[in-house]
Amino acid sequence: MRLLLAGDVMLGRLVNRALQRLPPEYPWGDTLPLFAAADWRMCNLECVISDQGKPWSATPKIFHFRSDAANVAVLEAARIDVVSNANNHALDYGYDAMLDMLRTLNDAKISHAGAGHDLTAASRAAISQVRGLKIGVLAFTDNEPDWEAAAGEAGVWFVPIDLEDPRAVRLLAEIRRARKDTELLLVSAHWGPNWGSEPPPGHIKFGRALIDAGADAVFGHSGHIFRGIEIYRQRPIIYCAGDFIDDYAVDEVERNDRSMIFTLEYDRNSLGKIRLYPTVIRDFQARLASGREAEWIGLKMQRLCANLATPSLWLKDEQCLEIKLHADQQIILKNMA
Repeated sequence: MRLLLAGDVMLGRLVNRALQRLPPEYPWGDTLPLFAAADWRMCNLECVISDQGKPWSATPKIFHFRSDAANVAVLEAARIDVVSNANNHALDYGYDAMLDMLRTLNDAKISHAGAGHDLTAASRAAISQVRGLKIGVLAFTDNEPDWEAAAGEAGVWFVPIDLEDPRAVRLLAEIRRARKDTELLLVSAHWGPNWGSEPPPGHIKFGRALIDAGADAVFGHSGHIFRGIEIYRQRPIIYCAGDFIDDYAVDEVERNDRSMIFTLEYDRNSLGKIRLYPTVIRDFQARLASGREAEWIGLKMQRLCANLATPSLWLKDEQCLEIKLHADQQIILKNMA
């Protein structure tokens, strides 16, 4: 069984404008065959999908991302099964727009985690049945504390990256609880700064604690550039997946237009292989990278993984990065173009 993860998908602003004249398949570019080949697909939805609301003004905020309600068809085009709404844009147009988005996702039969009409709903696992396996997703963010869901109060599942904080204690308890009811459990973490290739030191300790509590994988995002993967107790911690679709200005040093698709292959609940496919954003569209660009992404990931004690080898002829997990497992970063 193949699970597919993509980082931040932002369908607002100029992407939204382009979608008024382009088909819903457009933002995925030539990556759609990879989505179609997966058994289950997830992304972080870095915007609100709704025709309602006004820009958030209760506290200072520079960027507000909203996409037309009709653009739920974009998620349907990639056959997205689950989205994370625990991020710093879910409430960009207020509570009515966020709750309207959740209803729209429900109508489209797209599961969601990390936001809701109260803390119980925001912290509830999104459950999928895939090929006889029950897959659960919990989603939290350390962004926008003013948006924290509470008893009787809508918002996102806000959790500081501090294992002593009661909210982190609750998160670990929810992981242990969800672990009992699922065969595979992923924890989605919208955390950390926008820039910088290395995970903050606190993230390493926190990510490992999520695995210790019962997560089979940690899917990190929020930063505009990807960070390395650590294999801890034979389970992956993706510290940051980077940007996948957006209209952002490109930093020529950090290269926030370059990322990858992450696929995790399981035999039942046993991890067999992880493959990462280099991608680049052009004209509001995700595309598979090729040639030197794919190699640049692969070599950068090689360095970042090495810094996390994850050895790897870039195979130039095959354009893939291979990381040994144990005797019969590999992680391969491979260009599919």
